[in-house]
Amino acid sequence: MALVLTGWTASAQITVESRGVQLRWEHSEKGYQLKGLAVKQGGRWLPLPHTSGEYTVLYSAEKPSATEPIPVYDAKGAQIDFPEKKYHYVIPLWKELTSPVQLNTAGEAWHFYPSAARDVHSRAQVFSAENNRAEITAMWMLDTLYSTDVQVRITLKAKADGYFSVATPTLAVYPENSFAWAGIPGYYQSNFIEKDFVKAAVYMQGIPEKPLLVRERAASTLSPFIEGKNRVTMAVIPEPGTGRDPWATNTKTQDAWRLGLSLMNRKGQLSPTLYHPVLGQEGSALKKGETVEFSFRYSLQPANWYTVYKHAINDIYRFPDFLALKETRRSLTDRILAMHQYVISDSTSLWRTEDFNGMKIGAQAYLGGVYGSEKDAMKNSDYGAMWMLASITNDPVLKETRLPFARNFKLQQQTTTGGFFRGAAAGQYYLSKSKRFTEEWGPYVEPIGTTYYVLMDAGNILLFNPADTAMKHVLTAAADRLLGWMGSSGNWQVAYDHATQAPMFREVEDLRPTFYGLLIAYKILKQPKYLAAAKKGADWYIQHAVDKGSFLGVCGDTRFVPDFATGQSVQALLELFELTGQEKYRAAAIKTARFYTTSVYTHPIPDNAVKTVNGVERKDWEISQAGLSFEHGGTFGSANKRGPILLASHAGLFVRMFTITKDSLFLHMARAAALGRDAFVDPATGVASYYWDVMNKGAGPYPHHAWWQIGWITDYLLAEAELRSGGKVKFPRGFITPKVGPHQSYGFAPGMVNGTPAQLMLRQGLLQTDSPYLDYYCAISEKQKKLFFILLNNHHQALRTTVKAHYAAVPVTPANAATDIAVHIKPYGIQVVEINLR
Repeated sequence: MALVLTGWTASAQITVESRGVQLRWEHSEKGYQLKGLAVKQGGRWLPLPHTSGEYTVLYSAEKPSATEPIPVYDAKGAQIDFPEKKYHYVIPLWKELTSPVQLNTAGEAWHFYPSAARDVHSRAQVFSAENNRAEITAMWMLDTLYSTDVQVRITLKAKADGYFSVATPTLAVYPENSFAWAGIPGYYQSNFIEKDFVKAAVYMQGIPEKPLLVRERAASTLSPFIEGKNRVTMAVIPEPGTGRDPWATNTKTQDAWRLGLSLMNRKGQLSPTLYHPVLGQEGSALKKGETVEFSFRYSLQPANWYTVYKHAINDIYRFPDFLALKETRRSLTDRILAMHQYVISDSTSLWRTEDFNGMKIGAQAYLGGVYGSEKDAMKNSDYGAMWMLASITNDPVLKETRLPFARNFKLQQQTTTGGFFRGAAAGQYYLSKSKRFTEEWGPYVEPIGTTYYVLMDAGNILLFNPADTAMKHVLTAAADRLLGWMGSSGNWQVAYDHATQAPMFREVEDLRPTFYGLLIAYKILKQPKYLAAAKKGADWYIQHAVDKGSFLGVCGDTRFVPDFATGQSVQALLELFELTGQEKYRAAAIKTARFYTTSVYTHPIPDNAVKTVNGVERKDWEISQAGLSFEHGGTFGSANKRGPILLASHAGLFVRMFTITKDSLFLHMARAAALGRDAFVDPATGVASYYWDVMNKGAGPYPHHAWWQIGWITDYLLAEAELRSGGKVKFPRGFITPKVGPHQSYGFAPGMVNGTPAQLMLRQGLLQTDSPYLDYYCAISEKQKKLFFILLNNHHQALRTTVKAHYAAVPVTPANAATDIAVHIKPYGIQVVEINLR
């Protein structure tokens, strides 16, 4: 925009106004203070209280440290010693968190109001101020496209050498009792201030009472926000490109820090705030006469936080446009078929069997670190996917050499002696040299581990083999153990010490969907006591976790900071709603699902810029973090160093959430995560890397991850089939898989395809297509003598191609069926081909 600036003035009052927002500054001896701030609501102006307009600039003559910690103290004045030394992955992150820069105590703070102003035109105003360190010019412009937004560009010119950081001005201050919800997506989300530093700053349970500065590397959406009790939400959103690019040119730059985000200003007053550059970081060192610019916008809407949050995602960072960039080279179905070959190969899957307690048990070698291991750990990951794939492929290798020994592994994975731990999971891992089961990070037992590694897994096995009485005994003992451990209010302890039986990790609550295990028990065993307990546990969870935005994770290596267990709780609550019909569970599921969208990156904006990745040229969108979810975010999450993960367990759930809510964000996020991620897939095996930063190195030391990938991809494709067919293609879903997210198993019972009961099926070589955008599943009804090809176009353009069918791959004989099938499917559409059998 070309601007013609008139001379500086000192008008007594300045007002700018659009259809949606009004700002009024008044001049005093302090300078121009914001005395009026209002939003249009229902045809009238609604004023916001506690306006300010104060600016802040930070300065330091020397570079402040962002990695050297300083002491922090609890409410009683005692120095906080956290975490324990064995949590070596997160100790460096604690040091960063407690550094002067992140605690927002580094440097000197210049707080001021502008001393002069220039008129530009009716929709823009320029203010200025200076001291002996810097000159500041700030242009305020009403957005011509979004009437609720005010754009600001601040220019700082250094008058002395040093390090500078510019904060967004404080539009208004929120007293502690005046806000309904506040958050920084990927970090904080709550309705209260938490004075316990560890709970707030590490576990993201409550809003920290300190003006902490967090990094964009684990901020999923760059938009701190506060929703007032007057139902007006204020957010501050940086201009796209302000934050770091995680892979700027030819190497990982995830750790760069160009943008600081906070829910408080430097004075500790509650107000959404951004800082750029970050003091001591890239771009903050200036020589006298040099300048730096910072562009951002405020969005003020008479709406809840979620509406304004989506505005940042959809309108400013253009997240929905990402799908139009994607060019898929390999279909998801092709990956499932390739991973099928991967998991039946002893060499690639690292399958092992061992003798234990007179029984041959089988699992995959686990080459990561495990407590007490000598590189001899074994683990099975997704029992639902294992039984599902064996069923839908009818593979004899799976049925004869995998499932029987994986079943034995599960039978032995439960503690069967002693009173206190009887029925509980003995541990995730089996150590073959010491012949024992153990947990990954210590000799303790978690109640949710019993939900995971007994009830979920045994429940999925029993869906496929309901007559397995031994497995039913396992499930019953686990359910009774969980029932016995449940507190009178419906809660559980995080863990118990294996030696003393004493509760551990008492500083946090078990804000995880542990109650889901009892729901499984009810569905299998039909005993009312389990349903009553599941409801009691869910009610406690809603009150203490969902209503407060406080959650806990299941990854011991990060000391249980919130993770994908939050996504699991959405599916668990939905199942409880489907079973009971009680609306409170559906409402809680929707609320939690909205929270879980903040575990998905929506920045930077993907484009076609060419970058080099491990010697290979890639377009920026191919390696984009946008659309990928965290393992865990926040100050301690793996997202800080590794970036997001490729295991999109939430994709199917998000498709189902779109069906329930019609909220397109869920559908866009599901598709952005699932489609066009070839740059992360090992070409030989079809297995995607776990962490973003290793790109396409495949499963690496975690071969069991292939089962999770088979599971989530199937869940996603069948969720899309149900959505696109309007419910005409629908298969019953089993139980959630342990640990990594909310995807579920299929294939244990017939589904419906256009009114016909049919069994899910997939066969190597049955269908061939030249289009990587064509995904498919099959189903067969031997009683009705029909074979169905369920074809999905996973592209934003219409698909015309030919599918070749090789019927020898199935044990049926088609009646005059064509081998060449013409396919014409609209964008993101479905086509069901029906083949008659003899």
